[in-house]
Formats: sequence, C-alpha cells, structure tokens
Amino acid sequence: MQEFFIENKIYYHDTDSGGVVYYARYLEHLEEARSEFCRSKGVDLVKYAGEGVIFPVVRIEIDYKSPARYGDSIKIFTRIEKMGNASIHISQEIKRDDCLLVKAMTIWACVNKNLKPQRIPEEIRKCLV
Repeated sequence: MQEFFIENKIYYHDTDSGGVVYYARYLEHLEEARSEFCRSKGVDLVKYAGEGVIFPVVRIEIDYKSPARYGDSIKIFTRIEKMGNASIHISQEIKRDDCLLVKAMTIWACVNKNLKPQRIPEEIRKCLV
C-alpha cells in the first residue's frame, strides 16, 4: 500500500517571533492532511456532514520533535491506525526531508447532526481501510 502524504510550504504567517513554526499552526497542517487523505480515498467530508455524518476531533496527542522554519517544505504523512464502531484513530507525521518534526495521533468520533455518536457508515469504512 502506498503511503499517503501532502506537501506544504512554511510561510511567514506560520512562524512565531523566534522564526520557527508556532506550535498551534501544526494543527492546521495536520487537519489539511486528514482532509486530503479522505478526499484521496473518495470520502467527501463536506457531503457527509450535510447528510448528518460528522467527524469532529475528540482527542489529539502531539509530540514536537524538531522545529520547522520559514521557507521549509514539509510533508505530512497520514494513515488510519485503527477504526472502531464510531471512532477513527489517525496517525500522522510531519517531516522535513528525513527529519521527523511532529508525531501526532488524532481521534475522530462519528456523530450525527445532534452530535450524538453513531456508527461509521459502511461505505466510508470500506473507502478508508
């Protein structure tokens, strides 16, 4: 199975006064990669949200290993680690070349329009595994 990743550039607005990426900006890069991962698998999160199948982040763990800086090109690797009845565990890494910058584990819950847990639809499950 081919490893999924997206490439992003680090811009000035990503950095803090020390010239390194502000820690919270990594969350945005991770979110973009999760969205693109789903799109690449044929899962349109916007369409499903309109149908009452919503995937909010309910937990995220991040280990910051090394800083990225203004002008860097980074790759955000994304894979499904585990899928439960109503949750998805997503493992991600952000790298600059071979240097690991960030390691993250995100958990999505599958909820309805009333934000009550629901089973992940089988068609989504088949696409993401």
